[in-house]
Parts: sequence; structure tokens; C-alpha cells
Amino acid sequence: MSAARRDAFSRPVFDQTIRIQSNHAQRLLDRGFLLVVRALYGIDVVLRIIGDDDEEMDQVEEIVGKLITELAEELRAEHARLAQLRESNGISAAPRYTNPKQITVHISSPQLAQYTALIEELDRLMTVMDTLWLTGVLTNKQRADGAYQWRTRVLRTGREIIEIERRARASAEKRGKGEELAEVEEPVVAQEVSSEDFEPEDPEIVAEVASGEDAET
Repeated sequence: MSAARRDAFSRPVFDQTIRIQSNHAQRLLDRGFLLVVRALYGIDVVLRIIGDDDEEMDQVEEIVGKLITELAEELRAEHARLAQLRESNGISAAPRYTNPKQITVHISSPQLAQYTALIEELDRLMTVMDTLWLTGVLTNKQRADGAYQWRTRVLRTGREIIEIERRARASAEKRGKGEELAEVEEPVVAQEVSSEDFEPEDPEIVAEVASGEDAET
């Protein structure tokens, strides 16, 4: 596949700008978000283009879709539970965050849109959790444990998606598609638009996601 042929491929993309308020959701941006985005691009776009087994790729997409959907439902359920707790305590205010981050994600597949929404859903959950903590409804420990639990759940789902994409690529290589895989254009998947010190490609972050580590700092 020539460079001219790669450059000629025109993909449909939505540019979606998201604003992430809470520290725990922001840490997901720092801990491998772009790696997950690229994995989803590989699953939904690259492998479909070069693949010759539509049934296999449909199965991969179904597994990834189920991972994202199930976690999104659990996040929404927890958000609804905490929102009810907030209402029962007569709390209507929401906190202001001192350093929100804003990025533009180039949505090139439906599952990428769903994963981006998952990060936003976590951010909304953290907001109501912080509200309950600041107003004394949740203790320091309850807030810390809850935030860590849900951030870890989303991080773990991201690692599973990355591993699924790796296995799918390995399968394509076994079918003699290695050269085509190497020549597929590298997508521009996102750009940070609000903070100069956001470095999603930090080597330590890449190593952490790849190894499955998630140390609380």
C-alpha cells in the first residue's frame, strides 16, 4: 500500500470537545486515554478495512460494546443513587472546580463516542460524590474509596479494550496482513485544548497502562 493510497483514504470524523472537571476523571485522561482511543480506532476502523473475516470482527466489536455498555449502566446507576442521597439531604449546589481540562476528541467510530461518554459519565459521578463530601454527607474515606473504585473500574475496562485490539491485530498478522497493518495511517485521535502541561504520552503512563498497574498517588 503506497503513501499516496493511504493519504487518499478519507474518514468521517466528528470533533467532540469535552470538559472534564474532577481530578479522578482527569487522571484517566493522563493514564492511557489516548491508548484506548487508538485501540478503538484499530478495532472499529483499521481492522475492518484490512480484514477478511467480518464475522470475527463483528464478535470483537460486540465484546467491546458490551464492556463499555455494562460499565456505563453501572456508572449511571451509582450516579442516580448518589443524586437521590443528595436530594434527600436537601442539597442543590454543585462545586466549582479550580482546574478543569478540555480536550477535543476526533470521533471516528461509534464505540469511540461511547468510550468518550464513559469518561464524561465518570466525571458526573465524581461531581455528585464531591458535592456529598464537601457538605459532610460522605466521610473522607467514603469519598476516597468510592472515587478510587470507579476510576479503577474505568481504567481496567480500558486495559481490556487495548488487549482485545492487540489480539485482533495478532490474528490479522497471522493471516498475512502484517505489512498492511504497518502501513495504515496513524490517526490524530485527540488534542488537548486547555492545559499546556497535559502530557498523555508520558512514557511512565504508557508503561503503566500496558502493564496493568494502577498505583494510587
